[in-house]
Amino acid sequence: MRLWVGLTLLAALAPVGLSFALNATTAPDSVATGRASYRRPDAVPYPASNPWSEAKSALGQMLFFDPLLSRSKTRACATCHNPSLSWGDGLPRAIGEDPKGLPIRSPTLIDVAFFEPLGWDGKFKTLESVAFGPIENPANMNMTEPELLARLSAIPGYVDAFTRAFGDGAITRPRIEASLATFERSIVAGEAPFDRWIKGDNSAISPAAQHGFELFNGKAGCAACHSGPSFSDGSFQDIGTAKGHDIGRGRFFPASAKLRFAFKTPTLRDVARRAPYMHDGSVATLDDVIELYNKGGVDRPSRSPDIKPLSLTASEKDDLIAFLQTLTANSPVPAGPRLPR
Repeated sequence: MRLWVGLTLLAALAPVGLSFALNATTAPDSVATGRASYRRPDAVPYPASNPWSEAKSALGQMLFFDPLLSRSKTRACATCHNPSLSWGDGLPRAIGEDPKGLPIRSPTLIDVAFFEPLGWDGKFKTLESVAFGPIENPANMNMTEPELLARLSAIPGYVDAFTRAFGDGAITRPRIEASLATFERSIVAGEAPFDRWIKGDNSAISPAAQHGFELFNGKAGCAACHSGPSFSDGSFQDIGTAKGHDIGRGRFFPASAKLRFAFKTPTLRDVARRAPYMHDGSVATLDDVIELYNKGGVDRPSRSPDIKPLSLTASEKDDLIAFLQTLTANSPVPAGPRLPR
């Protein structure tokens, strides 16, 4: 069961001044129905097992920005999910405490409330189950659960914050997970020119971008996977790029030919400022992304049936880029909270 918290309430209480985006829905059949299908919802979903509260979200925000969650005390969740970088890190692959880095790039957290399972390969069933993955990973934050609990419990300000959120000052792994997930569900896309256009402002985006939207939903076939207000259906697809042992979702379903090399369809919100692209950061620019899809990727049994050569003209590629640029929100960069010490 999911509880929906209104955006007006969250906007009034969110300490970092976030603005909000949409729930995913089905791909449109026409431009007219397409515009309606991309409208933002009025609320963000929270599970009944971890309902929203102002105190819990505020605690989650403090934890999210606190480098005490890493062994070296130098890396926070916000290091890889930086609000000034559209909640990513701008790197081809994430770098943690091990300078060799990780095999995949940091995904944006924009609209993370709307998609489960999570992770490029879907290994996290819920948002609550994500936090200690990077925290305990030796290559990432390299922290143990006992040491983290001891660190936080030694800080009176954290004991007070846990008391406000949960009724007493006990600091436990489930409470850390619940608090971080509560805050992260508030990270949703700000209003972009595209949103003003679908609400009726025909001057909000250019004629080229409007034509790009038609291509996105038509000839280019992008909306087959990048559908709805968050521009993702939350599915896992082989788009014909991964290779070797980098098999994504196929790790968990080795008997499935279709899930081999399949990775999570990411949101396209703020996509123009979230380069490089793909799960491994292997595609440098949006122009390169469009060309990759235009060629159709590696033809193999696992490749999605929606991936095929598109025969886009140069002007059509330009119009698609123009449309994708309208998904960038002009949101103020939220400041991190004051951390208890």
